[in-house]
Amino acid sequence: MRKIHLFAISGVLLFGACKEKLKGPDKFNPNAPVSVDVTILETQKIEKQVEVNGTVLANDYVELRPEVNGRVTFLQIPEGKLVQAGTVIAKLNDADLQAQLLKAKAQLDLAVINEKRNKQLLAVKGINQSDYDVSLQQVKSIQADVAYTQSLIDKTIIKAPFTGQIGLRLVSVGAYINTTTTIATLQNLGKLKLDFTVPEVYASYVAVGKKVNVVTAGATGSKAVATITAIEPQIIAASRNLKIRTSFQGKVLPGAYAKVYLGETNTKPVIMVPSNVIIPDSKSKQIVIVKNGQAKFVNVETGYRSQTAVEITKGLQVGDSVIVAGMLFVKEGSKLKIGKTLSNIDITK
Repeated sequence: MRKIHLFAISGVLLFGACKEKLKGPDKFNPNAPVSVDVTILETQKIEKQVEVNGTVLANDYVELRPEVNGRVTFLQIPEGKLVQAGTVIAKLNDADLQAQLLKAKAQLDLAVINEKRNKQLLAVKGINQSDYDVSLQQVKSIQADVAYTQSLIDKTIIKAPFTGQIGLRLVSVGAYINTTTTIATLQNLGKLKLDFTVPEVYASYVAVGKKVNVVTAGATGSKAVATITAIEPQIIAASRNLKIRTSFQGKVLPGAYAKVYLGETNTKPVIMVPSNVIIPDSKSKQIVIVKNGQAKFVNVETGYRSQTAVEITKGLQVGDSVIVAGMLFVKEGSKLKIGKTLSNIDITK
């Protein structure tokens, strides 16, 4: 009896296995619609803002250097203080030039006397015109020598070219310096400039006279305002950037780092999509839309970018249904099942 029971149980199990085998596993249906969420495109009027880096500059800046080589005999550099335009900063040894000047002046005096005497003789026909011309030419030649020697002496004197704050002294009295030696720096801090660059695609964001917001590294988060005064008329070929200059008022030192916030000059409605719906390709950018219940891949061109959204400048139209969820499971022509339809969402935040 025990063997009969075991045989019966084995038969039941075998029958179940065979039945299961005949039924077979469930097969995946590739033609089943893919469930996706979509958003319906609408135009939005947003405030486009671009953040770029800038540098604060003094309105006037110069490195004080001599025009000739020589030994320093005089220095007047009140470090960090304000100096007026024309103030003598330094003098170089000019003893040899002063001696040459005295010699040239003595020769000039004698030449002037000869010229006057010959002029009188010419009046009474005592000499011919050519002899007088030689004496006159000698006067002019020596006068030129005097002027040249005086110009060399003037080059040994370094003066402040404008009123400004002088920097640290970099040389001492008695040092021999040349035309590449910097004695000190001079900066006009009454007005400041702020230079920055922007990519050429954002050229519409800048215009002469426009106000921009500025935050310097030393500020406590408060924004200052700068005014665009000039735009470089040529794009930098190496970086494809445009150089901008602004006038800037603030209690910062030249060379300070600053952030500049630009807003578009002409604001108009645009089409924005979430940045994660764009499928990058080696040659193009694509977005999946719903067309007649099926997936369609569309090539697009993009423009302004925010933290979460991208402007579509070409490829899509108002009213298109863009897939925002489930796009990874679709391919060209896939049948779609719309789950959620999102509209009027602020995707620019």
